[in-house]
Amino acid sequence: MIIELFSQFVNLLLNFINSIGYVGIFLGMTIESSFFPFPSEIILIPAGALIASGEMNFSFVIISALLGSLLGAMINFFLALYLGRTAVDFIVSKYGKLFFITKKGIEKSDNYFKKHGEITTFIGRLIPGIRQIISIPAGFSRMNFFKFILFTGLGAGIWSLFLIYLGYFFGNNSFWIAKNISYIIFFISLIILMIYILYKKRK
Repeated sequence: MIIELFSQFVNLLLNFINSIGYVGIFLGMTIESSFFPFPSEIILIPAGALIASGEMNFSFVIISALLGSLLGAMINFFLALYLGRTAVDFIVSKYGKLFFITKKGIEKSDNYFKKHGEITTFIGRLIPGIRQIISIPAGFSRMNFFKFILFTGLGAGIWSLFLIYLGYFFGNNSFWIAKNISYIIFFISLIILMIYILYKKRK
Protein backbone atom coordinates (compact mmCIF):
# COMPACT_ATOMS: atom_id res chain seq x y z
CA MET A 1 0.00 0.00 0.00
CA ILE A 2 2.75 2.45 0.98
CA ILE A 3 4.81 1.56 -2.08
CA GLU A 4 1.80 2.08 -4.37
CA LEU A 5 1.15 5.51 -2.84
CA PHE A 6 4.83 6.36 -3.28
CA SER A 7 4.62 5.33 -6.94
CA GLN A 8 1.58 7.57 -7.50
CA PHE A 9 3.33 10.43 -5.72
CA VAL A 10 6.40 10.08 -7.96
CA ASN A 11 4.23 10.13 -11.09
CA LEU A 12 2.52 13.32 -9.90
CA LEU A 13 5.92 14.90 -9.27
CA LEU A 14 7.11 13.91 -12.75
CA ASN A 15 4.18 15.77 -14.26
CA PHE A 16 4.67 18.75 -11.93
CA ILE A 17 8.43 19.11 -12.57
CA ASN A 18 7.84 18.76 -16.30
CA SER A 19 5.23 21.53 -16.23
CA ILE A 20 7.30 24.09 -14.27
CA GLY A 21 10.57 23.31 -16.07
CA TYR A 22 14.01 24.63 -15.19
CA VAL A 23 12.75 27.76 -13.43
CA GLY A 24 10.76 25.52 -11.10
CA ILE A 25 13.86 23.46 -10.33
CA PHE A 26 15.81 26.66 -9.60
CA LEU A 27 13.08 28.03 -7.29
CA GLY A 28 12.56 24.66 -5.59
CA MET A 29 16.27 24.25 -4.84
CA THR A 30 16.46 27.86 -3.61
CA ILE A 31 13.69 27.14 -1.12
CA GLU A 32 15.28 23.79 -0.22
CA SER A 33 18.60 25.45 0.69
CA SER A 34 17.16 28.46 2.52
CA PHE A 35 15.37 29.00 5.81
CA PHE A 36 12.39 26.86 4.68
CA PRO A 37 13.88 23.34 4.26
CA PHE A 38 12.31 21.35 1.45
CA PRO A 39 13.43 17.83 0.39
CA SER A 40 15.58 18.09 -2.73
CA GLU A 41 14.86 14.42 -3.46
CA ILE A 42 11.34 15.23 -4.62
CA ILE A 43 12.73 17.77 -7.12
CA LEU A 44 15.85 16.20 -8.57
CA ILE A 45 14.95 12.49 -8.70
CA PRO A 46 11.91 13.19 -10.93
CA ALA A 47 14.05 15.62 -12.95
CA GLY A 48 16.56 12.82 -13.52
CA ALA A 49 13.77 10.56 -14.76
CA LEU A 50 12.67 13.26 -17.20
CA ILE A 51 16.25 13.55 -18.47
CA ALA A 52 16.24 9.79 -19.12
CA SER A 53 13.01 10.12 -21.12
CA GLY A 54 14.44 13.01 -23.17
CA GLU A 55 12.00 15.59 -21.78
CA MET A 56 14.66 17.65 -19.99
CA ASN A 57 18.30 18.55 -20.64
CA PHE A 58 20.93 17.34 -18.16
CA SER A 59 23.09 20.49 -18.32
CA PHE A 60 20.15 22.83 -17.73
CA VAL A 61 18.90 20.71 -14.82
CA ILE A 62 22.24 20.62 -12.99
CA ILE A 63 22.87 24.34 -13.60
CA SER A 64 19.37 25.23 -12.32
CA ALA A 65 19.83 23.01 -9.27
CA LEU A 66 23.29 24.36 -8.46
CA LEU A 67 22.35 28.02 -8.86
CA GLY A 68 19.23 27.51 -6.76
CA SER A 69 21.24 25.77 -4.03
CA LEU A 70 23.79 28.58 -3.97
CA LEU A 71 21.15 31.30 -3.78
CA GLY A 72 19.32 29.56 -0.95
CA ALA A 73 22.58 29.01 0.94
CA MET A 74 23.52 32.68 0.50
CA ILE A 75 20.16 33.75 1.96
CA ASN A 76 20.88 31.77 5.12
CA PHE A 77 24.50 32.92 5.20
CA PHE A 78 23.71 36.63 5.04
CA LEU A 79 20.76 36.39 7.43
CA ALA A 80 23.07 34.77 9.98
CA LEU A 81 25.90 37.18 9.19
CA TYR A 82 23.98 40.43 9.57
CA LEU A 83 20.88 39.65 11.63
CA GLY A 84 21.71 36.48 13.51
CA ARG A 85 25.18 37.53 14.63
CA THR A 86 23.90 40.81 16.02
CA ALA A 87 21.26 38.93 17.99
CA VAL A 88 23.79 36.39 19.27
CA ASP A 89 26.23 39.08 20.40
CA PHE A 90 23.39 40.92 22.19
CA ILE A 91 22.16 37.77 23.96
CA VAL A 92 25.69 36.81 25.02
CA SER A 93 26.40 40.26 26.42
CA LYS A 94 23.07 40.56 28.25
CA TYR A 95 21.82 37.06 29.02
CA GLY A 96 24.70 34.73 28.16
CA LYS A 97 24.98 33.29 31.66
CA LEU A 98 21.32 32.31 31.69
CA PHE A 99 21.79 30.24 28.51
CA PHE A 100 25.26 28.96 29.49
CA ILE A 101 26.74 30.83 26.52
CA THR A 102 29.94 32.77 26.96
CA LYS A 103 31.85 35.13 24.73
CA LYS A 104 34.77 32.70 24.90
CA GLY A 105 32.54 29.91 23.64
CA ILE A 106 31.44 32.02 20.68
CA GLU A 107 35.09 32.83 19.93
CA LYS A 108 35.91 29.10 19.98
CA SER A 109 33.12 28.51 17.46
CA ASP A 110 34.49 31.30 15.27
CA ASN A 111 38.01 29.87 15.43
CA TYR A 112 36.74 26.39 14.60
CA PHE A 113 35.07 27.65 11.43
CA LYS A 114 38.17 29.62 10.51
CA LYS A 115 40.23 26.43 10.70
CA HIS A 116 37.71 23.81 9.54
CA GLY A 117 34.97 25.82 7.86
CA GLU A 118 35.76 24.47 4.39
CA ILE A 119 35.45 20.76 5.18
CA THR A 120 32.55 21.38 7.59
CA THR A 121 30.59 23.26 4.93
CA PHE A 122 31.42 20.68 2.25
CA ILE A 123 30.47 17.63 4.34
CA GLY A 124 27.44 19.41 5.80
CA ARG A 125 26.03 19.89 2.28
CA LEU A 126 26.07 16.10 1.84
CA ILE A 127 24.13 15.22 5.00
CA PRO A 128 20.30 15.15 4.75
CA GLY A 129 18.75 17.39 7.40
CA ILE A 130 22.03 19.24 7.97
CA ARG A 131 22.68 20.46 4.44
CA GLN A 132 19.96 23.12 4.63
CA ILE A 133 21.21 24.72 7.86
CA ILE A 134 25.00 24.44 7.57
CA SER A 135 25.07 27.94 6.03
CA ILE A 136 23.84 29.45 9.30
CA PRO A 137 26.91 28.69 11.50
CA ALA A 138 29.09 29.69 8.55
CA GLY A 139 27.41 33.09 8.56
CA PHE A 140 27.57 33.38 12.36
CA SER A 141 31.31 32.77 12.25
CA ARG A 142 31.89 35.18 9.37
CA MET A 143 33.42 32.50 7.16
CA ASN A 144 35.28 33.77 4.10
CA PHE A 145 32.55 34.26 1.50
CA PHE A 146 34.58 32.99 -1.46
CA LYS A 147 35.44 29.78 0.39
CA PHE A 148 31.83 29.45 1.52
CA ILE A 149 30.57 29.64 -2.07
CA LEU A 150 33.28 27.30 -3.35
CA PHE A 151 32.70 24.49 -0.84
CA THR A 152 28.94 24.96 -0.80
CA GLY A 153 28.97 24.63 -4.59
CA LEU A 154 31.11 21.48 -4.44
CA GLY A 155 28.88 19.82 -1.86
CA ALA A 156 25.64 20.91 -3.49
CA GLY A 157 26.92 19.83 -6.91
CA ILE A 158 27.81 16.32 -5.73
CA TRP A 159 24.47 15.95 -3.92
CA SER A 160 22.53 17.18 -6.95
CA LEU A 161 24.41 14.87 -9.32
CA PHE A 162 23.73 11.90 -7.07
CA LEU A 163 19.98 12.56 -6.98
CA ILE A 164 19.77 13.32 -10.69
CA TYR A 165 21.57 10.09 -11.61
CA LEU A 166 19.39 8.18 -9.16
CA GLY A 167 16.35 9.47 -11.01
CA TYR A 168 18.01 8.91 -14.38
CA PHE A 169 18.66 5.22 -13.78
CA PHE A 170 15.81 4.30 -11.43
CA GLY A 171 13.27 7.15 -11.65
CA ASN A 172 10.85 5.09 -13.72
CA ASN A 173 11.03 2.32 -11.13
CA SER A 174 9.57 4.05 -8.09
CA PHE A 175 9.08 0.66 -6.41
CA TRP A 176 12.85 0.18 -6.40
CA ILE A 177 13.43 3.59 -4.81
CA ALA A 178 10.77 2.97 -2.15
CA LYS A 179 12.26 -0.40 -1.21
CA ASN A 180 15.88 0.74 -1.18
CA ILE A 181 15.73 4.29 0.17
CA SER A 182 17.24 3.19 3.52
CA TYR A 183 20.20 1.59 1.68
CA ILE A 184 20.62 4.75 -0.37
CA ILE A 185 20.84 6.90 2.77
CA PHE A 186 23.30 4.41 4.32
CA PHE A 187 25.46 4.58 1.18
CA ILE A 188 25.52 8.39 1.32
CA SER A 189 26.43 8.34 5.02
CA LEU A 190 29.25 5.85 4.34
CA ILE A 191 30.76 8.10 1.68
CA ILE A 192 30.58 11.10 4.01
CA LEU A 193 32.27 9.10 6.79
CA MET A 194 35.08 8.09 4.43
CA ILE A 195 35.61 11.72 3.40
CA TYR A 196 35.78 12.79 7.04
CA ILE A 197 38.26 10.01 7.95
CA LEU A 198 40.52 10.94 5.04
CA TYR A 199 40.40 14.58 6.10
CA LYS A 200 41.31 13.74 9.70
CA LYS A 201 44.20 11.49 8.59
CA ARG A 202 45.50 14.23 6.33
CA LYS A 203 45.45 16.64 9.27
